[in-house]
This record gives sequence, C-alpha cells and structure tokens, in this order.
Amino acid sequence: MKTKLFISIIIISATILFAGVNLYRFTGRSQDGNVIIEWQTLSETNVDHFVVERASYNGTFMDLGTVSPNSSMSYSYTDRSVFKVSDQLYLYKIKVVDKDGSISESSTIAVPHSVSGVVKRTWGSIKALFR
Repeated sequence: MKTKLFISIIIISATILFAGVNLYRFTGRSQDGNVIIEWQTLSETNVDHFVVERASYNGTFMDLGTVSPNSSMSYSYTDRSVFKVSDQLYLYKIKVVDKDGSISESSTIAVPHSVSGVVKRTWGSIKALFR
C-alpha cells in the first residue's frame, strides 16, 4: 500500500498546471540530426493549439511550429531546422494558446544536440561543392 501512495506523490509532483493544461511530461532529445520534442498532458481545458518555441543558449525564443490538441493528449514535434553541428545546446518551451486568445508558457527544457558522423560528412561534402 505504501508503494502506491509513493507513486501517486511522484506523479502529482511531476505535473505542472498552466492555462488549463496539466503538463505531465516534457522532454527533448537529439536524433538523426534533428531534435525531437515530446510532451504529454493529463488534462486540457479550452486549448486552441500549442506552439513549440526554441532558443539557442542565451538567445531569444522563436516560434517553430504549431500542434493541434488531440484526444490522446500525447504530442511530438520534430525540429528539423537545428544547425547540423555537434555540441549545441538548445532551449525549448511550449506555448499554450487558448480559444479565447490568452497565452501561457511552460517551463524551459535544455536539449544538447549532437550530429552523427554520417550527417557531418554529408554536410561537409555539400559545403565543399560550393568552395
């Protein structure tokens, strides 16, 4: 019985409530030269859409794309516009736009970005064509 109580406490403490959205999970990872952003909500009220935002370290956030709410409340966004260089740190956050036009933002996550050797070699070959 104590185990079930402990798990419930962890889940409750991991959720963040903002603008009618109970954000349960918000993660990012570098994969195949892109950055994959994923989030999951436990509840959504009055949400019109989500906006994924990115900034370089110490940079200004910019809108990347819009994601519509769905019944599964699980979301994924692939950032294909990251620079194809290794050892970059990008910051991401989710902006929630309600049906009445009000906007709120999630906390920020940091995602280290790395590029595989194949992508680096391909990018190097393309750059060499224009020299």
